[in-house]
Amino acid sequence: MLITILHFCLVAVALLLVAHIVKGFEVRDFGSALIAALVLGLANVLIRPILAFFSAPFNWVTFGLFTFVIDGALLKLVAELIEGFKVKSWTAAIIGAVLLSIISGVLHAVLLK
Repeated sequence: MLITILHFCLVAVALLLVAHIVKGFEVRDFGSALIAALVLGLANVLIRPILAFFSAPFNWVTFGLFTFVIDGALLKLVAELIEGFKVKSWTAAIIGAVLLSIISGVLHAVLLK
């Protein structure tokens, strides 16, 4: 249970860091980032497998890079649902998805291993 809470806190921190790096990617405060991390986790469990299934041919052709488009779409979806979390463009969403993946991966590797 503690690991799960730490996981969502690290994703929230990663969202805040991405918001400082990417123009058009905005997070109001840590509370908004934490709620966005929770909803993003839920979207990754419920919606991402469906999108991945239907986009499998695109993923094969792009050697898996289309996954970042799926992640960007999920970020835009979560931004529509959460007040205090905004993603203004598809470019910001895709770049944010790439950076979020890198930053959260580094944070998890350093702090949870």
